[in-house]
Amino acid sequence: MVEQVTEAMLRAREVLRTEINTLHRQVLAIVRADEVCRRLMTVPGVGALTALTFKSAVDDPAQFASSKAVGAHFGLTPKKYQSGETDVTGAISKVGDAMARSALYEAAQVMLTRVMRFSTLKRWALQVAQRRGMKRAKVALARKLATVLHRMWVGGAEFRFGKEDAATA
Repeated sequence: MVEQVTEAMLRAREVLRTEINTLHRQVLAIVRADEVCRRLMTVPGVGALTALTFKSAVDDPAQFASSKAVGAHFGLTPKKYQSGETDVTGAISKVGDAMARSALYEAAQVMLTRVMRFSTLKRWALQVAQRRGMKRAKVALARKLATVLHRMWVGGAEFRFGKEDAATA
C-alpha cells in the first residue's frame, strides 16, 4: 500500500517539475525580449522573476514624482503610531503590492548572503546590519533597491558597482 502511494506521489511530483520548467522557460523568454528587464537584471541579486515583478508592479515609472517614493509604495517603510505623547515606530507598513515587496526582499537577501562581488550598495547594507541587525538591513536594502531599480529604469542606465566604475564610465 505504501509503495503504491509513494509511486503516485512521485509521478505527480514529476509532472509538477515539468510544468514548473515550462513556466520558467516562458518567464525567461519574456525577460529576454524586454530591454528594461534585462537592464534591471544587471543589479546583483535581481533575477528574471524580480525584474519582471518589479516592472509589472510599477507599470509606469512616470507615476512617481521621485524614486524614493517607490519603496514606500510597496510598503517598505516603518509604521508609525502617534497619539498624544506616544510615538511608536513599528515594523514595515505592508501596503501596496505584496509580491513586489517579497521579490525585492528576496533580492536584498541574495545580495547580502550569496553575491560575492562587493558594491557600494552591499557595503551600505552591511553597515546597517552591524548597527541594526540583519533583518532590518534586508528591509532597508529592499527599499533602496526599489529606488535604484526605478532610477535605472527612468534614466536608462545600467548598475554601477561603485565609485571606481563611475570614474571609468
